[in-house]
Amino acid sequence: MVIAVIGAGSIGRRHAGNLEALAQSVELIGWRAFDRTEFEARKDIEAVVIATSTPIRLDLIEMCAAQGWPFYAEKPLAWRVAQAEAIHEAAAPVADRSMVGFMMRYHPAVRDLATRDLSGLYGFHFEIGHDVRQWRENWSFVGSYAANPEGGGVLMDLSHEVDLALSLIPDMTLKSVDCVGHLDFPGVDFATRLHLTDVTGAVGSVAMDYVSPVSLRRASLRADDQVIDLDFLVPDMRVATAKDAKTTPYAFDRNDMFMDAMRDFLALVRGQKTSGNPLMPRFDRMRDSSLMIAQAWENRQFNGVVAMDMT
Repeated sequence: MVIAVIGAGSIGRRHAGNLEALAQSVELIGWRAFDRTEFEARKDIEAVVIATSTPIRLDLIEMCAAQGWPFYAEKPLAWRVAQAEAIHEAAAPVADRSMVGFMMRYHPAVRDLATRDLSGLYGFHFEIGHDVRQWRENWSFVGSYAANPEGGGVLMDLSHEVDLALSLIPDMTLKSVDCVGHLDFPGVDFATRLHLTDVTGAVGSVAMDYVSPVSLRRASLRADDQVIDLDFLVPDMRVATAKDAKTTPYAFDRNDMFMDAMRDFLALVRGQKTSGNPLMPRFDRMRDSSLMIAQAWENRQFNGVVAMDMT
């Protein structure tokens, strides 16, 4: 049986390579070469990895659900609430054996944090930033999906941070979304900040940007008995209390997160025991995350512009 990876861009190639490293039979199919009628007639498909652009998610998820194929869908799933609702409704027949590709839930610092007592939390902040022009070799923002005013922008591109915050603080409510745009790309957010609260009264934010001259990815949580600061790029976590402070370093390779997620996906596909990660992004548990991201995109308020030469 074959694991089909649909979408042969950088993330599709990564997933295909990781599946091969896990001794799986893999077929990488570029979207332009994909023939749905021919594909649906196949009897050798065990599961599908969906690594296409975001607008194509619903059709492929409907196909997988109709065929009974578990799927691993790359993030983000949708940028509008109606889209997200339709995707989760369509996925229902195979949702408990499928996953969303929020691999940051497998970061060792996040898994460590998920085991800690976060009661007494009164403040939180998650942030990611980098200069989009330096993102990938031979990559152009202007001609990419990210420059599309319908579904593009930094909120969608770096939506991991929204999901990450929600995975650790699950009962959050979105209050507002402030954005900075660019005169040459109307409707595309270059810097975005979500303002959030949770049911206990804690207040916080999630920020992402295409502008920072220095790459950064970090989080801070403030509780009445501890102060927690994470740097995901080092990576390490510092926990301070009134009595002492301790910094924990984490040794790992970025691809480890993708590999761990794929191992769990294969276990779900085959009805086997998963890793036990309490944050595993199993599809039937991800509706709130999908809706939060879509609600944030629909509620963006542009309050300024950034002057970046994008030529």
